[in-house]
Amino acid sequence: MQWVKGLGLGLGAAALLALGIILGHFAIPQNSPSISATQDLDLEILETVMGQLDASRIRENLRELSREPHLASSSRDEALVQLLLQRWTDPASGLDSAEAFEYEVLLSFPSQEQPNSVDVVGSAGDVLYSCRRSEENLTGEQGGPDVVPPYAAYAPPGTPQGLLVYANQGREEDFTELQTQGITLEGTIALTRYGGIGRGAKAVNAAKYGVAGVLVYTDPGDINDGLSLPNETFPNSWYLPPSGVERGSYYEYFGDPLTPYLPANPSSFRLDLTNVSGFPPIPTQPIGFQDAKVLLCQVNVSVHNHLQLRNSSNVLGIIRGAVEPDRYVLYGNHRDSWVHGAVDPSSGTAVLLELSRILGTLLKKGTWRPRRSIMFASWGAEEFGLIGSTEFTEEFFSKLQERTVAYLNVDISVFANATLRVQGTPPVQSVIFSAAKEIRSPGPGDLSIYDNWIRYFNRSSPVYGLVPSLGSLGAGSDYAPFIHFLGISSMDIAYTYDRSKTSARIYPTYHTAFDTFDYVDKFVDPGFSSHQAVARTAGSVILRLSDSLFLPLNVSDYSDTLRSFLQAAQQDLGALLEQHSISLEPLVTAVEKFEAAAAALGRYMSTLQKGSPDPLQVRMLNDQLMLLERTFLNPRAFPEERYYSHVLWAPRTGSTATFPGLANACSRAGDTSPGSEAWAEVQRQLSIVVVALEGAAATLRPVADL
Repeated sequence: MQWVKGLGLGLGAAALLALGIILGHFAIPQNSPSISATQDLDLEILETVMGQLDASRIRENLRELSREPHLASSSRDEALVQLLLQRWTDPASGLDSAEAFEYEVLLSFPSQEQPNSVDVVGSAGDVLYSCRRSEENLTGEQGGPDVVPPYAAYAPPGTPQGLLVYANQGREEDFTELQTQGITLEGTIALTRYGGIGRGAKAVNAAKYGVAGVLVYTDPGDINDGLSLPNETFPNSWYLPPSGVERGSYYEYFGDPLTPYLPANPSSFRLDLTNVSGFPPIPTQPIGFQDAKVLLCQVNVSVHNHLQLRNSSNVLGIIRGAVEPDRYVLYGNHRDSWVHGAVDPSSGTAVLLELSRILGTLLKKGTWRPRRSIMFASWGAEEFGLIGSTEFTEEFFSKLQERTVAYLNVDISVFANATLRVQGTPPVQSVIFSAAKEIRSPGPGDLSIYDNWIRYFNRSSPVYGLVPSLGSLGAGSDYAPFIHFLGISSMDIAYTYDRSKTSARIYPTYHTAFDTFDYVDKFVDPGFSSHQAVARTAGSVILRLSDSLFLPLNVSDYSDTLRSFLQAAQQDLGALLEQHSISLEPLVTAVEKFEAAAAALGRYMSTLQKGSPDPLQVRMLNDQLMLLERTFLNPRAFPEERYYSHVLWAPRTGSTATFPGLANACSRAGDTSPGSEAWAEVQRQLSIVVVALEGAAATLRPVADL
């Protein structure tokens, strides 16, 4: 009677699907297009959206968004919350619903009564030189009352005084080198430059050597191609003026510091401040290179930052899916900035608003409704440590893990106007390539965005030949909790510069008071054609993910990454592991199992696409594609890290470009004796990766095949 049981289960599942479609139908406004379980990507709708995305509207969005400083939790930040709600509830171009979600989070601000200061003092304590406490007001936008002065968020208050020591980038090896040269570091003030390691890590490293305080400056060689004279810099060019100072969060982790792994709701448990980790251990202050080059001898640093609980909001706008409303495609960007934030983040929000306007207009006209639900998100307090997006993933952890297809992040949409730049997990590569091939690149000539992209960033694939290269996702923006904590396939899209023509680590006015609308309008993207290109790319990706019958996620593209990681482990670590009787054979077998399962699933999908598949077959297949990324999560893999659970993309401190847990464990084990705990950890990390790969292969195999 097994066939009867199977028939019953099949009919039951089909009935549930039908019920879901009926319920979804009655939850959807009746001016929507007719619903079909086989609804697929409509190329005419895609072409319409591409044609209607308007560069001039994006420009006007940016003008409004960056008109005033909008530090997280400020009155202007709250005004932008209301602007987003108004846009997303507009009768003619709004979405199905929009809502603000508020959290009470711990932020850090400089004191208005006691401004932070850096002074050169004489032997009697007399002040010989004082660093600027604010940036030079070059355009009338740098001196307003809402311009927060430069500071290191979450740095503790204090007034250390000591001899100044130049410590390069503040890496541990930089302080070791100073000690090797016989320089006493105890009680000194370390002058460091941005880059090399994270902001907060500079203070952590310095404190280990007895340093009393840290100054951080932007070296013009790192960001200005060496140019530093006033006539060579903003407002005469896009380069950072001598008085420019990069603000930033110096908190080591992401999310609200008081509520790790819990949403910062009123009822949530909060840590006592004495138990909070991740803050810089010593007073730290950023300064401009104008001041850094003249600092000598005895320096006094006065930091009067204070911690404060503030309300910060995320804004969510939702378009309900017609067929699969319980499957979510997320598109997010943060809203808050350090000052005006025209590039970071308002260039991304300007694009998001234009895309949501176009889709909202089609929705209100009854022309289109996506197969799956689309969620637009404006995250709060990102600059303080990805707080809004992290709180969101903590509050809706289970729902998001069960239902989210992919997350697309557009933070800074345009760093510069040379080429597309994408970071992402391997399964999203194919949908981005498909989108980029169909959109014309800005500028002269008739290249597609794809063909232009491959000129600047490329790699050789054993499967596809020469293709554009995707960067990996670290923790630089709001994609971090989605990929590292939830295991959701994620991507970050932007336009950027030609690396062969500049040594800049990022656009020059990053996190300064000079990141204004006019800066973008005159120097970054005159005409806003690159903003439009990002809008078209992101829009095409969103439509393909939300409307395609078969999810355009190619799991076989993970095979390239896994094979590369395996080969690096064999070549760089194999001999060392053999000396400690650790075999890589289980890893070899696990990679082969994954490759076989991914290839078989690809063949099965091709077979279904050629026929008229049952909607349940499509749904089951799509769930396998969606859930693959989750199989790489192991919340116990990296107990020393917070939120990092993805065994392929966790931070890698070891030098070998392989599985991060294995690389890090081997690096720490080093020359320790055989049988040590360090080598046991190497074996544990190897087992973690093997089990994850075997689990991933099992997820890709036929659903009834255990």
